[in-house]
Amino acid sequence: MTRFSFEARTRIIAGPGRLSELGEAVRSLNAARALIVTDPPLVDAGHAATALRSIQHAGVAAEIYTGSHSNPDSADAETLRAFATPLAPDLLIGLGGGSAMDMAKAANFLLTSGGRMCDYQGYGRATKPMLPLILVPASTGTGSEAQSYCVIADAETRAKMACGAPDAAARMALLDPEVALTQPRAVRAASGFDALAHAAETWVTTKRNDLSATFTREAWRLLSGNFERVLAHPEDVEAIANMQWGAFLAGWAIEHSMLGAAHACANPLSQRYRTVHAHALSVVLPHVVRYNAVLLKDRYRELDANLDRRLEEFASLAGLPRTLRELGVPEADLPHLAARAAEQWTGHHNPRPFDTEAALEIYRCAY
Repeated sequence: MTRFSFEARTRIIAGPGRLSELGEAVRSLNAARALIVTDPPLVDAGHAATALRSIQHAGVAAEIYTGSHSNPDSADAETLRAFATPLAPDLLIGLGGGSAMDMAKAANFLLTSGGRMCDYQGYGRATKPMLPLILVPASTGTGSEAQSYCVIADAETRAKMACGAPDAAARMALLDPEVALTQPRAVRAASGFDALAHAAETWVTTKRNDLSATFTREAWRLLSGNFERVLAHPEDVEAIANMQWGAFLAGWAIEHSMLGAAHACANPLSQRYRTVHAHALSVVLPHVVRYNAVLLKDRYRELDANLDRRLEEFASLAGLPRTLRELGVPEADLPHLAARAAEQWTGHHNPRPFDTEAALEIYRCAY
C-alpha cells in the first residue's frame, strides 16, 4: 500500500431537486448574510432565483453577483472583492461552472486575508480563517467543488495561478443534476471531456496513491460510460447525474494526486491564444498518453484497453478540435509553447520526465 493522508473536508448533498434545499444548508452553517457568485446563463435558466429564494425562505439575507465568466483573472477577482466588501457576507456560494466556483474561492482569499491573488499562488498562504463556502456545480467537468484550489489567471501575463489552502475547500458540495441539465451542448461536450482528462491524468501521476486510484477508477467508469449518452440524450437526468458524480470523483482524485503533462501543455495554449481549456486538452491528451505509455502501457490498459484511441473517439464524438492547426496555432510558435509548458507546475507530477524537449515532441505530434 502507498503512503497517503486523507481528510474529507466537504459534505456532499446529491440528487435531483436538491438546489431547493440550499437554504437549509446555509442555515446549518449559522450564516447571517450569503453571497451567491454566479453567471448570466444560470440567471437565465432560473437556477440563481431558485437558490436565492431557498436562502431567503430559510431566513438568511443573500445577494447575487452575476459577473462571473469563463477563464477568470485577477482583475475579475478584484471586481468581485469590490462588490462583496460592503455587503460583508459571512458565507459564500459558487453556483455555476468551474469559473464561478473558482471566483467564489478567489473572493474568499481576498475578503479574509486581503492582498492580491498572486499572494496566494501555491498552497497554504492564507493568513486568516476563511469564510464557509458552498459550491453548486452547473457543469460536469472541472471538479472544482471537490478541491481546495482555485485557478485564476494573472490579468497581465495570462499565466494561470493555482491558489490553494485547506480552508478553501467547500464545506458543502450540492450536486443537483437538474442544474447541470441546462448546460448547452457545447459546454456539456467540453466539460465532459475535461473530466475525462482529469481521470486519465490522475491515474498515472507520480503522486497517485491507493485512494486516488479508487476515485479515478470509479470516475472513469461513470464518465466514459455516460459521455456519449449525455450528448445524444440531453434530457437524461440519470446520465447527467452520473457525469456529475464522476466529475466530482475526478476532482477528488486531483486533490490527492495532482495532474500531469497534458495540463502543462494545455495551459500555454489558453494563455497565448485564449483557447478553451477542454479544447486544448482534446488536442494534446491522446499524445501525452502515448508519450507516457512508453513507461506505463500496462497501467493505462487497467483503465482502458486503448485509452489514447478512446480519448480521440470521445473528442470526435463531441465535435472538439483534434489538432493544433484547428486551434489556429502557427507551427513557428511550438518552441515557445514548449518552453512555457515545461514551466507549468503540473508537469512535475508527470510519470515520464517532462521538459521542453518532451513538450515540443508532444506539440509536434498534436500539430
